[in-house]
Amino acid sequence: MADSQALLKQLDQLRSELSQALSDQNWEQLAELNALVKPTIEPLMLELEAGRIDPVLIRDRLEALNEFVESANQVAVKARDEARESLKGVNENRNAARAYQNVSTPPRR
Repeated sequence: MADSQALLKQLDQLRSELSQALSDQNWEQLAELNALVKPTIEPLMLELEAGRIDPVLIRDRLEALNEFVESANQVAVKARDEARESLKGVNENRNAARAYQNVSTPPRR
């Protein structure tokens, strides 16, 4: 029998670390922490099925985790769009530099 309170604290700690990684836009850490979500939740689900933990405690945390996922998705989409715009700007600058080079270089004979 697992300690339900310890499992809940572990989930709370993971959610806190996920939030901090998202706030820092630390995508590598976010991916590492994301891999811990399922192994952290599974023992809680077993405790729930065994009737050793209040379903409200699980539901509240899962709802908060779901809200985090929605928020993380919005931040990831925004970061992706910003990266896309930056790359677009780099390509435009590269094209302008090539055009300038073509105009400013005398033709070869």
